[in-house]
Amino acid sequence: MPVSALFVTAFLVGLSGAMMPGPLLTVTIAESARRGFIAGPLIILGHAVLELALILALITGLSVFLSNTTVSSTIALLGGMFLLYLGFTMSREAVRGNVSLGDINQNEDGTTKKGLHPVVAGAVISLANPFWSIWWATIGLTYLTISLESGRIGLASFFSGHILADLAWYTLVAAVVAGGRKFISPRVYKYVIVVCGIFLLVLGLYFIFGTGINLL
Repeated sequence: MPVSALFVTAFLVGLSGAMMPGPLLTVTIAESARRGFIAGPLIILGHAVLELALILALITGLSVFLSNTTVSSTIALLGGMFLLYLGFTMSREAVRGNVSLGDINQNEDGTTKKGLHPVVAGAVISLANPFWSIWWATIGLTYLTISLESGRIGLASFFSGHILADLAWYTLVAAVVAGGRKFISPRVYKYVIVVCGIFLLVLGLYFIFGTGINLL
């Protein structure tokens, strides 16, 4: 996959994941209401530090392992299957009206302590989220395998695209909450999630029948 395509697809996949309601979104809304706009970027900073550490650990100990054709194809197949599941679930829940920013804004899950710094919260909440581990064990590992084919530039393109997606979305959420305005209507949010879900379905098929073709 070309370096430019790595960046763009990593951004879109990252944005799709970031927009789905979850612990990190809940914490961002709560902290932005309490601390202001800056809470969003700070939370993503903690999230980014954690993910960078994970990536470095993976490529340091698994680079040789990942270079094996059978291994990389297996990872691509699993990642593609998970993308298909995620894309289908996202689209289905959005169409059914089960996904909305309003619902998340009203939830109180108690995942963050009152005195926890946003940077620390970004790392801790991400690490405690089971979905985060599943994502990196499947989709993330698939992207690492593909990006390593282009060396450091490919890895940098993947990571920058992925993190910029998180930063863009959570900064927007923080701005909306801190400003007390509703820039995104429930209807617009619903359609955006559906489009993201369809994109994940297409990318999942690419992973399975493209990079994972050796196992089929």
